Amino acid sequence: EHGHGHEHGHSKMELPDYKQWKIEGTPLETVQEKLAARGLRDPWGRNEAWRYMGDFANNVSFVGALLKGFKWGFAAFVVAVGAE
Repeated sequence: EHGHGHEHGHSKMELPDYKQWKIEGTPLETVQEKLAARGLRDPWGRNEAWRYMGDFANNVSFVGALLKGFKWGFAAFVVAVGAE
């Protein structure tokens, strides 16, 4: 029998406030303007705004992507070679 009132670690997930994401000053603003010129709008545009804010906004080059984990990967390699 399952005891009633036990949470089992389930809790309400805290979601960020959707109002913090703004399309102003992002490429999404241009998309909205082009749609508006045709009498349309993207109701979900704000859902993509996070891609242009904070750490996500940095342009990632191919080399940057390759080197991102290099420091820790190299450290792990040195430890592995030392263990051999």
